[in-house]
Parts: sequence; structure tokens; C-alpha cells
Amino acid sequence: MFQGETAITVDDKGRLAIPTAYRELVAGECGNRLVITYNPFEQGCLWLFPHAEWEQVRDQVNALPKVKKVHRDMQMKIVGAAAVVEPDGAARILLPASQRATTGIEKKAVLLGMGNKFELWSEQAHLAKIRQTIGEDEISDDMADLRL
Repeated sequence: MFQGETAITVDDKGRLAIPTAYRELVAGECGNRLVITYNPFEQGCLWLFPHAEWEQVRDQVNALPKVKKVHRDMQMKIVGAAAVVEPDGAARILLPASQRATTGIEKKAVLLGMGNKFELWSEQAHLAKIRQTIGEDEISDDMADLRL
């Protein structure tokens, strides 16, 4: 399980180092293979899945009927753009240039552990998102049952 927030530096070649706290988990549990793709719901964010988790997500997304445009759009953003990345000897992964450009991920980024996957945010998008508060009118029934 991934959790926590880490400030990340992306080098000039578009590589980022997997945080030390996750290296053993990525090497062992993930077989040193991650899949990086767009988050179709948030601008400025990429998803990084362990390969086994990715296969389940990919199969679910690909099973959506292709006659609906929204399904095709999701398939394009999640499956069509997916890239397998493997950490090098220094535990760095190379982020695809097209994904960096589209999301605005440059020198500084934020890596969030979100349970079954990571989210990689551009620094600006993360800051804007984290500064937003959840309004009372946005609270769902499921959220109302939480004991926070």
C-alpha cells in the first residue's frame, strides 16, 4: 500500500527517483515495473500503477463498450497513453516527454501514495488542488458517514 506525500525533483532528462521509502516495495511487490498513464479526471496529474494492478485496470477500461465516446476517450487517456517504466540502478524512472509536457510536470513535482497506485502531480496543479476545500454542499452520503 502506498501512502504519503513526497516532493520530487525531475532531472533535465525527465527522470525522477523513487523515494527511498518505496524502493523495496516497488522492487519486490511490483516486480520493479510500474505503468505510467494520464489521470483522466484531473489536469496536471499522472497515475503510476504497479504492473499487476495495472493489468486489472487496463482490462476493466478496455471492457467498456467502444460505442460511447466517453469510453473511447477514457481508453485513449488511460490505456493508449500507458508506458511501462522500470527503475534504473539509481532507482530512477524516465517519464515520457509527452506526458510531462501535457501535465506540466517540470523540475518540481509531488508524488502521492494513494493506496493501490501513485499520483504524480505538477507542483502547480498539486498546490492548486490541495488549497481547495470541500464545501458542505459537496459532501456525499458516503462522506457524511466518515468519522473524521
